[in-house]
Amino acid sequence: MNKNFILKNRTLFLPVVIITVLLFLAIFADFIAPYGVSDSDYSMTLSSPSLKHLFGTDELGRDVLSRIIFSLRISFLMGIIPTALLIILGTLLGVYSGISGKWIDSIIMRLCDIGLAFPFMIMAMAIVYNFGSGIMPMILTMTILGWSSIARIIRSQTKSIIKEQYIEAAISMGASKANIILKHIIPNLKGTIIVLFTINIPKGILAEASLSFLGFGAQPPMTSLGIMVSKGRNFLFDAPWISITPGFVILIMALCFNSFGDGLKKHFEDFKRGNYDE
Repeated sequence: MNKNFILKNRTLFLPVVIITVLLFLAIFADFIAPYGVSDSDYSMTLSSPSLKHLFGTDELGRDVLSRIIFSLRISFLMGIIPTALLIILGTLLGVYSGISGKWIDSIIMRLCDIGLAFPFMIMAMAIVYNFGSGIMPMILTMTILGWSSIARIIRSQTKSIIKEQYIEAAISMGASKANIILKHIIPNLKGTIIVLFTINIPKGILAEASLSFLGFGAQPPMTSLGIMVSKGRNFLFDAPWISITPGFVILIMALCFNSFGDGLKKHFEDFKRGNYDE
């Protein structure tokens, strides 16, 4: 596999650069942001973009750019952690379903059907409402509601893999299910897992922004892009930059991760077909 495939593929390179820059801003927000997340200047309320405040200020005179930079932390946190958890859960259940007998397979798949039967946002709001708003309830909610689709895809891939001769040989030699899963199936699912992880990160980012917009996500004094869009809607005609700017950042993050996921998917498909110039 060509190790420099990202540098040679624009659909991968540009999203990686943008994601890396945004991640750098999020990690070093305390040093990069021109103002503190809650620093207020009441003489500059609803100030339009200027050299002093590049993205303007909000109704409390807080710098919009600084708040966006700090909000990136929540976006990456809610994009990566729940996605990692649901990928792990969905992969384990999907693989186990794929290699198990009919009744275990049926039980896991029926649980998937239940998880996919209800609209995500309605179930998410119901769960967060009962467990309380905040970061941990959102992580729990996204994990519970997100593993079903992953498990279905992994199960389908597993069903194809176990038909291979080396799997049948391992089974005939008395290899345990755990051994087959860890040494034979999971390594062959690596490409699929990486792609699923990448394309599910923007779902987590959008879910967090949506829940925060509706008041079920991160709570003040914590800030997030969804909260900024929600608070700014009251000033949409007087100070549109309060909502539009964080909304645009959400869009850029979602597009970059989706484009990166699509690029990885195409890369792995080309590699499997042997369509690679080394």
